[in-house]
Amino acid sequence: MTYRISVDPEVCISSGKCVADAPDLFRFDDEDIAELVPDAAQPSDTAQLELARTCPSGALRIHDADSGKEIDIF
Repeated sequence: MTYRISVDPEVCISSGKCVADAPDLFRFDDEDIAELVPDAAQPSDTAQLELARTCPSGALRIHDADSGKEIDIF
């Protein structure tokens, strides 16, 4: 299974952890909410899981890249 990470902007608290940990993948939008950098290469599945698990607000979501189904990371 291949994963795809996303950001739930309704849950993001703008801590900046994802931007600091993966600046090639995340940035802040005009409202200081994390978003994916367009056309950024997705990191390994292991790296995506680590990013999502360490997000202070739980705003990072992991999905099956083929089905789009959200994966329970805990």
